[in-house]
Amino acid sequence: MDMTFTGRGVQVTDELRSAAEHKLASLGRMEPRLTTIDLEFINEHHPKPDGLKRVEVAARTPRKVFRAHAEAGDVPAALDQVKEKLERQLRDHHGKRRRWPHRRGLGYAETETPADE
Repeated sequence: MDMTFTGRGVQVTDELRSAAEHKLASLGRMEPRLTTIDLEFINEHHPKPDGLKRVEVAARTPRKVFRAHAEAGDVPAALDQVKEKLERQLRDHHGKRRRWPHRRGLGYAETETPADE
């Protein structure tokens, strides 16, 4: 599972990178088909001069993309919120997966062969 990090107004440090890898590692165990996780860290300026930190995540599998975002006062808190949202999406997705019935034979009606008398 590859992880890409992008920062807009936020410097992506090694501590931030390792914290994100540690917190989102459980997603790889929940969904082993995950190929990439794209993380984007954004510093929002409009609510306060200090600003909120926003984290956007896209987790990609071969056929589906799971997306989540969260805002908090600091990046680790936003990461926790994003992790909870993605875990919920993955759990719901696993519950919706179909179980294909096993096919036994061709499905023709059983006929008895005439017994030799």
